[in-house]
Amino acid sequence: MAERGAVAEGLRAYRLIAGMWMRSTLTYRASFAMAVCGGVLVTGLDFVSILLMFSRVDVLGGWSLAEVAFLYGLSATSFGIADLAIGSAGRLGTRVRDGTLDTLLVRPAPVLAQVAADRFALRRVARITQGVLVLGWALAASDIAWTPVKVLMVPGMLVCGGMIFSAVFVVGAAFQFVAQDASEVQNAFTYGGQTLLQYPPTVFGKELVRGVTFMLPLAFVNWVPAAYVLGRPYPLDGVPEWAAFAPPLVAVVCCAAAGLAWRTGLRSYRSTGS
Repeated sequence: MAERGAVAEGLRAYRLIAGMWMRSTLTYRASFAMAVCGGVLVTGLDFVSILLMFSRVDVLGGWSLAEVAFLYGLSATSFGIADLAIGSAGRLGTRVRDGTLDTLLVRPAPVLAQVAADRFALRRVARITQGVLVLGWALAASDIAWTPVKVLMVPGMLVCGGMIFSAVFVVGAAFQFVAQDASEVQNAFTYGGQTLLQYPPTVFGKELVRGVTFMLPLAFVNWVPAAYVLGRPYPLDGVPEWAAFAPPLVAVVCCAAAGLAWRTGLRSYRSTGS
């Protein structure tokens, strides 16, 4: 009961802080609209590079353009959800260095909720919008033998993928309690992981694919479940058939591990004294 109360309190604090920043952003609606449109165009350059590659080849690692677009749409949208919800946690190292984290510790609200909602950037919805557009095109262009299970898997992948990326954000933030200048290390696993998942696993070495399947399970954001939806082989031999339905379990385990890492990091924090 106490744990549920803490979660409810954290969600309430997050909603209030994020809502404050959203109202501030929407005060200047024209500026917000231009920022979103610009964000859609900038993030869309990633997919333009894929289109340029396919202007020279018919398949990439055995995957067609529509299939790669399916991977891209899933990873971009999932990452966009996590980046919007908790991407601000990447600035934790700055707060630790300048001592402003202390002000969050004395407030009657969970620190993680405050860190995640701090300077909530609604403009990040641009990445989600661009990812959804590519995903929609991919679903229309792909030759998928749809079943009710596969239909349900697509939104499930987006939710679970967002949870997995959010867990990576939190673990990266927790690491900054120890290594205060580790934001770039965190970006390597968040932004870098999202870029990795835009491409089919067949273009990468087996060791890398094995690492992002069993060690840092980003493969469950799209590679494994997308292979089932598209009717393609799994990225690794020997992966059981039911692995395509494991993303919810993987997401829960990742979030639990991220919570443990956060509590450990927060307990190790020592004020700057400033």
